Amino acid sequence: MANSPQAKKRARQAEKRRSHNSSLRSVVRTMIKKVNAAIGTGDAAAAKAAYDSAVPVIDRMADKGIIHKNKAARHKSRLNSQVKALAA
Repeated sequence: MANSPQAKKRARQAEKRRSHNSSLRSVVRTMIKKVNAAIGTGDAAAAKAAYDSAVPVIDRMADKGIIHKNKAARHKSRLNSQVKALAA
């Protein structure tokens, strides 16, 4: 347990950041699930629309450091290839 006032404040700040970052990661996962659900229905237009709305969210979280930039690129690449395969 933190003893000094500085350590107590840092613990408070770390907990606040952890909960905020956790909610942002949840947003990313939700957007990915929405795209996967749209792909599952077989509707190419809906899948493309869901993908287009998910990409800026994924990029924003990668820029903020919530998720790694390579992880963001991997998700976008895999989702895009599935959407394109659905349209073809």
